Amino acid sequence: MNTQLLPSPGTGTPMRPAHGPAPVREAGRFAGQHRRRLLRADVLTVTAWSSLAASVALWLADGGLTAVSSPAGMVTALGIVAGLAGMDLVLLMLLLAARIPFIDGAVGHDRALEFHRKLGKPSLYLLLAHGLLIAVGYGMAEGLDPVSEAVALWVLVPDMWLAFISLALFIAIVVTSLVAVRRRFPYEFWYAVHLLTYAAVLTSLPHQFSVGGLFAVGTGQRWYWLAICIATGATLLYYRIIQPVRATFRHQLTVERVTSVAPGVVNIEMSGLQLGSLAGNGGRFFIWRFLAPGLWWHPHPFSLSAEPVRTGPDGHGRLRITVRDLGRGSAQLLRLRRGTKVAVEGPYGLFSSAARSKDQVVMIGAGIGITPLRALLETTPFAPGQATVLLRGHSNKELYLGEEILELCRLRGATLFHLTGGRDPGSPDSWLPAAEHRAGYALADYVPEIASADVYVCGPSRWAGNVLNAARAGGVHEDQLHHERFDW
Repeated sequence: MNTQLLPSPGTGTPMRPAHGPAPVREAGRFAGQHRRRLLRADVLTVTAWSSLAASVALWLADGGLTAVSSPAGMVTALGIVAGLAGMDLVLLMLLLAARIPFIDGAVGHDRALEFHRKLGKPSLYLLLAHGLLIAVGYGMAEGLDPVSEAVALWVLVPDMWLAFISLALFIAIVVTSLVAVRRRFPYEFWYAVHLLTYAAVLTSLPHQFSVGGLFAVGTGQRWYWLAICIATGATLLYYRIIQPVRATFRHQLTVERVTSVAPGVVNIEMSGLQLGSLAGNGGRFFIWRFLAPGLWWHPHPFSLSAEPVRTGPDGHGRLRITVRDLGRGSAQLLRLRRGTKVAVEGPYGLFSSAARSKDQVVMIGAGIGITPLRALLETTPFAPGQATVLLRGHSNKELYLGEEILELCRLRGATLFHLTGGRDPGSPDSWLPAAEHRAGYALADYVPEIASADVYVCGPSRWAGNVLNAARAGGVHEDQLHHERFDW
């Protein structure tokens, strides 16, 4: 197989080092870890559905069915239930995006955000239905058309104008979150619009408590609704603001040096305090803000490309990320100055040993997606012969940190392949170089035991999708696939 890595390219058998075994868990330990993670995911699922059911139960407990005695009452009742369910989904969306460790450890950051995005349309449809049905129901009772009733609600009912503004904000947020739309705008614009979610929620609250009797003063429904709204706000405040500020002051990170890895790719080394607490997070990502003019407001999600190294007493140490010029924001980082202060939050995601369920492990990376695998390779437990690493690039120059990965594979007993060359233009679904694809090679040819391994994939979105499909075709169960996305 021409693409197997050997001491020199093109020899014919993969490199398998003959060093002593790295520390590894006993057989079966990953299976127990996996079961516990699935249990946490089940708890989250039950909690989410229970929350949605509770929102409807509030209306029933208030005697809502007694109001369904006429067509107007029925339409109005449907509008109230739609509003309760829609608002509950919005609160769930906020919690999914709050970077809560329990959620992150159960389903991972990417999957939590995937659920967050999937709830966007249903919540908007429910809120739109809420507004429309309320206007129609009230209008039927008062002999007005929906438009006239909506105008009357805006003008005459306290806090209703805020509800209309809230609905407009929700529409803007969901529309700009659609992939086809958000690709037309820079990340910064989309991110700023998305922050309006908080304004949309806040402007929606007053009318919920001042209009109608469901949340009247002194009722259990009012206390419950206040509790979940306050709890959601407090959770966001703690995990999105307080925790990052604490981490920044705790670690006191400063850029030490920026060194070139390849054209348009650099290592950014930082020094700081108490970096030992960040060890063992190889593959997971952090949010970095470099506190320099024009950069401080821009968050950068990058994984470590090497484990933190202790360099002095009191937890003094260094860590490193590897950055490629993929746009205006990351291009500016290539010119960072020594001494730049760094704000940090994280780690996030499940692209780490915490996601393992099998003793065998396969790591497949392309381009800058190789660098998180280098950190994961450094720490994830396996015995010699239990790990395979496949690195993909158009040329050897694109196999970033390749020499470091080669040395780690030698030390730890992992099999390593370099897969270089352009894609077959006639096969957009292939992840292999053109020559290997035409020769009929599949993932199982490189990793015969692929069906009984955890598979970590990191690289460009489309290419990674092709790898994941190839792994599924090779018999890999969905729970064994771990993917770090590089899009937004």
